[in-house]
Amino acid sequence: MTASTIAIPRARRPRNGALPWGSPAIYFGALVVVALMLAPILYIIVGGFRTNAQITADPSGMPSPWVGKNYADVLGSTTFWGEVANSTVAAVVTTIGVVALGLMASYVLARYQFPARGLLYAVFAAGLMFPMTVAITPLYIVVRNLGLMNSLTGIILPQIAFALPTTIIILVPFLRAIPDEIEEAAAIDGCSRLAFFWRMVVPLALPGVITVGILAFIASWNSYILPLFILNDEAAFTLPLGVQAFASQYSVDTAKVLAFTSLSMIPALIFFSIFERRIVGGLTGAVKG
Repeated sequence: MTASTIAIPRARRPRNGALPWGSPAIYFGALVVVALMLAPILYIIVGGFRTNAQITADPSGMPSPWVGKNYADVLGSTTFWGEVANSTVAAVVTTIGVVALGLMASYVLARYQFPARGLLYAVFAAGLMFPMTVAITPLYIVVRNLGLMNSLTGIILPQIAFALPTTIIILVPFLRAIPDEIEEAAAIDGCSRLAFFWRMVVPLALPGVITVGILAFIASWNSYILPLFILNDEAAFTLPLGVQAFASQYSVDTAKVLAFTSLSMIPALIFFSIFERRIVGGLTGAVKG
């Protein structure tokens, strides 16, 4: 048989006549949804480059000329950078706590057999039905009685607690999918359970760990209702709370408020855009597991 006689299979069109890449109407609808989602963000970012006179004359117009003074004033403010530092500390510590506690709890629920395992897993799953807004009043009382008002610890601990149910629901399928043969082989080689956890479980569950870490970081960075109840001292404000305070203080300076708002949300947008594939991959792995 020569190369000229080899038949190369051709892609077949579906019998219903639909194009293999889908209907153009679907793509058009997706573009409309994306445009509706991005329009407010672009309006805020571009609005920071305008003056109040431009916004008053034409609220939906483009900057003419472009003005960078609003962003320069915000970036030169010590208040803004202090709130960035508070948000960063709260988000990083919350992420570390969520990943560490969630991974250890998920390992026990996924790999150990004990009578109350199903009940304990159901309790964590039930935690998904109680958002923080529902429990904010008793949570405020608990934090106040513990003496954690006006401190980042007072928002970090509740954020870790409310992020654990989602973390455990995502990580348990990853850890259950690890073959028992790997653990048995490690035990034969003299590997203890703790060493197996660090050397085998953590690397194999890394996609899920990254996913829950990203979700915890973004949720903490964007948290507003909890800092609103816990933090009264401006020195301890996080960025979402700082945006509200800044908007109240400079209510007549719309352009500067837009600049402050856009700078406060850009880090979360960049962080989410960089790790978007990690989030999707981790959630897909959890579903398959």
